[in-house]
Amino acid sequence: MRTKKGHLSYCTNIHAGNDWESHFSTLKQYFPYIKKEVSPDAPMGIGLRLSNEASMELVKGERLSEFVQWLEGVDGYVFTMNGFPYGNFHHTVVKDQVHAPDWTSDERLAYTLRLFAILEALLPEGMDGGISTSPLSYRHWFHDPETTSQAKEQATRQILLVVEQLIRIRNKTLKILHLDIEPEPDGLLETGREFISWYTQLLLPMGSQYLAGVFELSLMEAEKLLKDHVGLCYDVCHFALGYEKHDQVISELGAHGIQIGKIQISAALKAVLPHVAGERRNIGAAFSAFNEPVYLHQVIARSKDQALLRYRDLPDALEDLENQQVEEWRAHFHVPLFIEHFGVLESTQDEIIEVLRMHEAEDLTGHLEVETYTWEVLPQALKLPIEQSIARELTWVKKQIGE
Repeated sequence: MRTKKGHLSYCTNIHAGNDWESHFSTLKQYFPYIKKEVSPDAPMGIGLRLSNEASMELVKGERLSEFVQWLEGVDGYVFTMNGFPYGNFHHTVVKDQVHAPDWTSDERLAYTLRLFAILEALLPEGMDGGISTSPLSYRHWFHDPETTSQAKEQATRQILLVVEQLIRIRNKTLKILHLDIEPEPDGLLETGREFISWYTQLLLPMGSQYLAGVFELSLMEAEKLLKDHVGLCYDVCHFALGYEKHDQVISELGAHGIQIGKIQISAALKAVLPHVAGERRNIGAAFSAFNEPVYLHQVIARSKDQALLRYRDLPDALEDLENQQVEEWRAHFHVPLFIEHFGVLESTQDEIIEVLRMHEAEDLTGHLEVETYTWEVLPQALKLPIEQSIARELTWVKKQIGE
């Protein structure tokens, strides 16, 4: 829905379904209820997530036209998409395979180009459209600086092929589409600093030379196009996990002229770890209730000296529960936004409020997307019917931005 602070929706990766028919079925089932609750009198956007399989099916025959007709019938529209998970995202073990295939592969390139072709067809006139994507790859697949550097360079070359196509689309249709890189714990680009370093030290020099040659532009003109078409997906959960200072990250992005293509509004779990053994075990038991086998739930701990200790998954952190040098845990589990306390645990809801306040003051982006894909694996006591939970999250966000 259009708000005074941009288009607001939710990411449909919360819905199960790997093929198009299954995904379309869940949209038909849940979207009308959600729209009635949060945007009854105005069009409502959808943050569309399509697997590779679903994207291939959607472009066949009359399916895309049928989807457009359905959107018109329910007063919906698509302005942003999630192109991070390539394969099945529910009812299977995902873990680090959420990054596969990564940006070094032709499969990831072809998938993303297909998503942009779909978004070009769906995007209403007068709007920009964005697709969020993986942070190049998963860092633990590379075991030395040389292979890591090679992976970053290859991934950057692939991303530049996407940018080339986005410029061609812009020249033909005047539609501005952007690829939004999403830093994530244990991604090849994990933090705001790593993203900015990659952007300024690799993407801009490689990309300016490449685009200047392809389109016969000056280096300055090519750099401007790069900044129009590659931005940051600011997932609040991921930046909160790393104890990053939002004002510093956003200020540095602005200083370099790097756009935030989308704010993903999401919350992580956190807890201060007491020194009393029994109380600490209670904290560990509460985190254990969220230990499920589908997704990676990285934990980033802060020690007494403010150093960060990174665990690849929640079980690794639980094994180190009695580490008395650690004072706080933050766990990668996208919990419902409207719940601040989970028993002895808390969410990083306060950081969402902080980022939304900054957005209210500075208009950081035109795209706001709620992302709580872990609904199916939440402890049972925290589950509402899924359509009610999504509506409640969107209503909570609307309240925060004064709608």
